[in-house]
Amino acid sequence: MNDSPAPSVVNTEGEWAIAATAATALSLYRPRTLKCGDTFLVLDHYGDAQAIGNTAEGLFHDDARHLSRMSLRLGGIRPLLLSSAVSQDNALLSINMTNPDLHLTDGTVLKRDTLHLQRKMVLGPGVVQERLYVENFGDKPLSFEISLTHSADFADIFEVRGMKRARRGERHAVAKTGAGIRLGYTGLDGVTRQTELTFEPRPARHQGRESIWLLALEPGESWHLGVTIRCLRSDRAPEPVPDFDMLLDDLRRWTMRRVEERAMVHTSNAAFNDWVHRSQADLAMLTTSMPQGPFPYAGIPWFSCPFGRDSLISALQCLWVDPFLARGTLRFLAAHQAETLDPKRDAEPGKILHEMRRGEMAALGEVPFGQYYGSVDSTPLFVVLAAAYAERSGDLATIREIWPAVVRALGWMKAHGGSGEDGLLRYDRRSVNGLVNQGWKDSFDSVFHADGRLADAPIALIEVQAYAEAAWRGAAQLAGLLGVEEEAAGGWLVRAGALRETVDRLFWCEELGTYALALDGENRPCRVRNSNAGHALLTGLALPERAAQLAETLLDPRSFCGWGIRTIPEGEARYNPMSYHNGSVWPHDNGLIAMGLKRYGMNEALERIASGLFDTALAVDMKRLPELFCGFPRIDAEGPTAYPVACLPQAWAAASAFAVIGAMLGISFRPEMRVIRFVHPVLPPWLEELRIDNLTLNDASVDVRLRRHGTDGSVSLNVLGRRGHVEVAVIT
Repeated sequence: MNDSPAPSVVNTEGEWAIAATAATALSLYRPRTLKCGDTFLVLDHYGDAQAIGNTAEGLFHDDARHLSRMSLRLGGIRPLLLSSAVSQDNALLSINMTNPDLHLTDGTVLKRDTLHLQRKMVLGPGVVQERLYVENFGDKPLSFEISLTHSADFADIFEVRGMKRARRGERHAVAKTGAGIRLGYTGLDGVTRQTELTFEPRPARHQGRESIWLLALEPGESWHLGVTIRCLRSDRAPEPVPDFDMLLDDLRRWTMRRVEERAMVHTSNAAFNDWVHRSQADLAMLTTSMPQGPFPYAGIPWFSCPFGRDSLISALQCLWVDPFLARGTLRFLAAHQAETLDPKRDAEPGKILHEMRRGEMAALGEVPFGQYYGSVDSTPLFVVLAAAYAERSGDLATIREIWPAVVRALGWMKAHGGSGEDGLLRYDRRSVNGLVNQGWKDSFDSVFHADGRLADAPIALIEVQAYAEAAWRGAAQLAGLLGVEEEAAGGWLVRAGALRETVDRLFWCEELGTYALALDGENRPCRVRNSNAGHALLTGLALPERAAQLAETLLDPRSFCGWGIRTIPEGEARYNPMSYHNGSVWPHDNGLIAMGLKRYGMNEALERIASGLFDTALAVDMKRLPELFCGFPRIDAEGPTAYPVACLPQAWAAASAFAVIGAMLGISFRPEMRVIRFVHPVLPPWLEELRIDNLTLNDASVDVRLRRHGTDGSVSLNVLGRRGHVEVAVIT
């Protein structure tokens, strides 16, 4: 995935990697998370942030932590937690608390459960609006103190992830304002970042970063406090700040617009519905409104920024349910395609973005990820998504708009992608500070030989060849749709066919029952069983005679742990179920493999993956699939083992739910014929009925219901509603 999410970034002898040394596992303390645009908030169940060491708590804006501490105290003591929840649409954080036994300043004792405290928070671009309500349910007047403490380290996100800097900028002294306080920092990039807090009513006093209110409440009386937190930068004009209700309404309107643009799924299984709705809400929260349209950021906290690979795969997984997300993703990435050769950024003409950062360290070049192009797969995936989007939507206007970017991407694949005479797509970084490995498994040790030796560049990954073959083939199809067939006749289909034959000859390992993980710089195969090979099923690269054997290898107990398919199976040299890429389980990886299994008609294997991911969702907090989890074997009555620093939420993990559903139903589209097809649909025994509302094609839409029948598991379909000219066909 991204530049490896671990919170410690190291540069050893010019090789960048990110080590997993987080002090606290995000998944274990189950944080409460909000995101809006380039701002996100990670809090504990109390609504507090108390960043200690390499923990990701706090308020972040443009890759800088604007609050590293937020804490509420009642009489100097933390209240007792009653409940804590983020609303189903991810717009509102609500926390209910009460008082412990308190010794008040007048010598009396406040018995526990007398006060009710409620915190509500909403997040906008660069702003937090908080409301605190306190009510006296006792039978006596009460006098006590409420305090809020706020502090900011203004750490860059890469510092939070563990990178040590030789120098930092200057933190400012706390400044008191008329209605609050201001925290500030001037970075080495010359930008002053400030966190401005205003309170209504004003505090009785300030003690450094602590703001204190003196409350006197009669029985049944309540009190409320409004807190506005703004993230400011000296290089940008401040924007108007909406109040709490206006901000919440704006967020919910945005969510509703996204809901109206996509299909809605509801089933007979309440728990499955919870997973689907959480996944849907997480995708909506991670989606940022760009000038080009909706664009999904990768994940919180480490990758809340534009990512090429992650966004492309997320959009591909949920293409059937939300084509608008694919359109926005394609248009954004086309607008940021590399135009020139820039070795410092691993940029070459036609290459598609890997990562874009807005923080101080990126601006200074302390990390190479300001606008970085060090991924080998983003470019072919861009073409793959373009072809899939055209097949899904029939929207040739968008395809014409991005067609120059598609042609430039193909040009990079041919001229700069290390193809050579064999046509394989390879990578070898140009930047001395670039990522060593540039596929989705981008840990430094993720590409290795059977004896554990790391592979030398230039490296050809199996899944990248699958994307490349699909890109050449898809581009030829697009050329035909646009009436520029002479370009396709120039050899795109021929190149795709030749690549397929080359991969089978050089990568297939009969003794392993799978494709080699990669070829190293001397074309020696890395004879290691791997999940990457499953992506050859996704695109159709795998020859039909290989597919069944490949699926059997992927679902072997050494590979399929009970929750999902491991990245590397047990028994391989570098297998470690606690590693980032060498034995862990990634939901998106499994979602893509599920789509591939459907392509080859292997419904039974598909159901095993669907059941594993669903069971995982049942076992984790909020039914929110993490970015990844450890690959330990499944044990009865125990859930999957959390990976310490997995993002929560993560876009392509959330999108995996829709990859699985689309695969089970075999949904495909023929826009030229105005037909939606369900090819050999299957529903597992635990999913008797599934309904889809607002399934769109062109300017029409349908509502359908699928039902599972009898012991044979046959599936019937009923059209419940139809708007516009569209037909529905079932192929059994």
